[in-house]
Amino acid sequence: MRYTDTQRSAIATVDDPLLIVACAGSGKTQVISQRITEILRRPEVHPRNVVAFTFTNKAASELQERVNTLVSKELGEMTGLAEMFIGTMHAYALDALQQHVPETFKFSVLDEIQTRLFIDRNSSKSGLTKTKALVKGQDKLLKRYRDSRLYMQVLNILREDTVDQELLREGLMDSLYAYRGLLFEHNYFDFTDQLKTIVDLLEEDPDSPIAGTLVRHVRDNIRYLVVDEYQDTNPIQEKLIRGLTRWGANLCVVGDDDQTIYQWRGSAVSGILTFADRYEGVQTVTLGENFRSSVGVVSLGQSIAELNADQRLPKRMVAAGHQRFDRGDLLALAFDDAAAEARWICDRIEKMRGLPFQDTSGAEPRGLSWSDFAVLFRSVNKDAGPLVEEFKRRGVPYVIKGLTRLFEAPEVQACVKLYEFLIGQTGGQKPVPVTEQNVRDAWHAADLGLDDTDLDEGMAILHRARTLNLKLHRRITFTLQQIYADFLAAVRIREERVPGDSTRGELAFYNLGKFSKVITAFEQINYKSSLSDLYDRFVSFLTYQAPDYYAESDADVGYATPDAVVISTVHQAKGMQWPAVFVPAMRKNRFPGKRHGGLNAFHIIPPEAVEDADRYRGTEADEVRLFYVAVTRSQKYLAVTYSPGESNLYRKESDFFAFTTRNPYVLTAEAPLSAERLEPRARRETPEVTLSFSELKYLFECPYQFKLRFMYGFDQPIAEELGYGKSLHDALAEIHKRAIDGDIVDASEIDELVDRHLNAPFAGTELVKQLRTAARGAIRRYLRENGDRLHNTLHSEQPIRVHVAPGVTVDGRIDLIRRLDTDETSIVDFKSTQRAQADDISRDQLHVYAAGYKELSGCNADLVEVLNLDDSTSSSREIINDSLLQDIQSKISDAGEALRDNQLPRKSSWCDACARCDMAGLCRDST
Repeated sequence: MRYTDTQRSAIATVDDPLLIVACAGSGKTQVISQRITEILRRPEVHPRNVVAFTFTNKAASELQERVNTLVSKELGEMTGLAEMFIGTMHAYALDALQQHVPETFKFSVLDEIQTRLFIDRNSSKSGLTKTKALVKGQDKLLKRYRDSRLYMQVLNILREDTVDQELLREGLMDSLYAYRGLLFEHNYFDFTDQLKTIVDLLEEDPDSPIAGTLVRHVRDNIRYLVVDEYQDTNPIQEKLIRGLTRWGANLCVVGDDDQTIYQWRGSAVSGILTFADRYEGVQTVTLGENFRSSVGVVSLGQSIAELNADQRLPKRMVAAGHQRFDRGDLLALAFDDAAAEARWICDRIEKMRGLPFQDTSGAEPRGLSWSDFAVLFRSVNKDAGPLVEEFKRRGVPYVIKGLTRLFEAPEVQACVKLYEFLIGQTGGQKPVPVTEQNVRDAWHAADLGLDDTDLDEGMAILHRARTLNLKLHRRITFTLQQIYADFLAAVRIREERVPGDSTRGELAFYNLGKFSKVITAFEQINYKSSLSDLYDRFVSFLTYQAPDYYAESDADVGYATPDAVVISTVHQAKGMQWPAVFVPAMRKNRFPGKRHGGLNAFHIIPPEAVEDADRYRGTEADEVRLFYVAVTRSQKYLAVTYSPGESNLYRKESDFFAFTTRNPYVLTAEAPLSAERLEPRARRETPEVTLSFSELKYLFECPYQFKLRFMYGFDQPIAEELGYGKSLHDALAEIHKRAIDGDIVDASEIDELVDRHLNAPFAGTELVKQLRTAARGAIRRYLRENGDRLHNTLHSEQPIRVHVAPGVTVDGRIDLIRRLDTDETSIVDFKSTQRAQADDISRDQLHVYAAGYKELSGCNADLVEVLNLDDSTSSSREIINDSLLQDIQSKISDAGEALRDNQLPRKSSWCDACARCDMAGLCRDST
């Protein structure tokens, strides 16, 4: 690849602290990848010496793929790449803690929705209802549900920002300590506590009894740190950076101050603006060439950025790509109302579909398809309604990024009706009875191809759950997720039965999979409620909390990328690009947004206690940056539109809209489109997907099962004993890690080991006792049979990576690699009854690990072993089969092709894999 002078300068600077200022579309990922390759070219550098932080998992997969490709091409076969960390800061924190701090091995992570549910569930113990806000001189206690999101923000500010505790109101830190103690009691991290925990530990000395292993790992291994999207880091992330570079590691940060859009989460644009002043000897390189967009888009973007002239680094973005500007590509149009605006957007998309578009320089043009269009709102929740209705009316396929407006989808409304029927009424202060006919009507309205006979079978499931004496039956039969799975299986719902083209079936299953995730989030926090209480709570949640909770979440589900128009917030579109972008609802007080009144975090935390507290509330400059991000998502076509809102507050046009009309590249009246059309064809990119072996085994076993689980997001019901198998693995991991350091565990430590690692959050008291007894027996048996060989441990929980197919990387951890008395190297996988799987799948897994071990070390292992931890269960030991090793690599390659082409078929007929698949009910009848 040919690099520009500035790109070459950034790539070559590897010894000094480096700030890369990267304008939108400037090819920064390629530059970062090439710079990492140059670092790895040095003979004294090993992959484990490099850590690279990205903002999202998707960006991590892309960077990982680029580095793999460049290393293979330029450096040939390199061992140990699996030990180079590329991922988000949160992922790094969790990985490092659970590799080097045994006390955290059993902790799991709550996402934002689960955190809020956890606080709601424990409103007093978490400190929520004991926390006071000062409103007009009066103290007011926070309330459950209503204020839990605000309380989360307060907790995050206290842990993430620079806070003067002396200025805090009495009792506030007690609330924080209560919340953190509750997390610890339940073996949870929230996103912030992952960072807070590792940052605190990294400040310890290398001989610290708890933190020492982690600190020594950082000191001895990390020599180069790369931080992408640096402009959106907050103070605790800056502390993590300091902790990782404390021992002299080289630091490179990459970002664009013009794209700082997460100030409401605490990111501070001052971080990137002052980086060169805060670090000694910094070299600064600006990447100003935009290879993504046409000169028209670039010109508009540059003029928007310059609105913040006194608050930005000096730079100029110039168009350097292959996209041609044609008069009429950029439009700024005003409409009489939101309905007219929505009709025009639909008209425009339908007219543009099939327009020739060239993805890359020299590529064969293709016809624009639905997924080439994105509609970016300042607020999807508040403004997307008319467009969604117009899309529905015309049958235009669309997806709403994240989970916003999920509960308006007809199929999701039908799902809600299932649980209302179980309690006999709707939620709300004025409940309405829900009858069987109401359920039937909702599912018919969803139009998923179900007939009355299908619904007869589904209603039988609901009647059984509603009428049986629940005390006489195992609760696992009646969990929220089990009822959902049983109902969908009973009505024989199938993707291909959904009326319309295949895209409509995909979109329906996409939403049904999202609802499965909603169930999981709720049930994991509320699982131990009585069943009747669980049903009531869930309906209440679906009525009062869920629509708002998910509207405020930026979570996304699965790998699915249907050929459909994308509706998204500007924030969610960060890092994305589309051939054609619409930015509607450009109203005064909406975009730029106005500061809203009402209760906020600084009624609880005095503003003077937080450094630059005003940034959390947003400024006009922040809104400028957000508009810049919106515009620069477009590769060629851009329409910025205005229609008056319903309230007087939003009736006037935005200043940003007026500014857009003044750009010389923008037309304020629609121009005729080219008459040339090609067959619409969605862009099929190589998916940059990182699969765990757990995911890969589903892809091997049945591609359609993989699609249901990971592309649509369907979850399996919770098992009461869930966590037991991992607990055994965690205890064994500590045993082997200590053995590597020369500390051999003996039988006297078994009880303490099991107590430290056992975590079965869904088990009742009696079952926990049984699991604890079983775990102690398994560990005692293991030490009795293997204790004299612990000193032969080479690696424990060793990360491996297999990269065979373009765009698909398999990541995993080998439970144990040990040297046998015969001087052979053996790869060991531990199994328990709970984690049992077919022998051929285990054999495949171990040969994937063997391939990963070779990539890691450059050496071939000799044997693969399965050690069963249960009493009276046989283990296995086999010589590595070279032909099977080759077959596995071919299977991974074929899996990559299947993912790229979206060819994920079901089994041709019922088989053993179907019999043990808990997704079979979404696929076929059991015959």
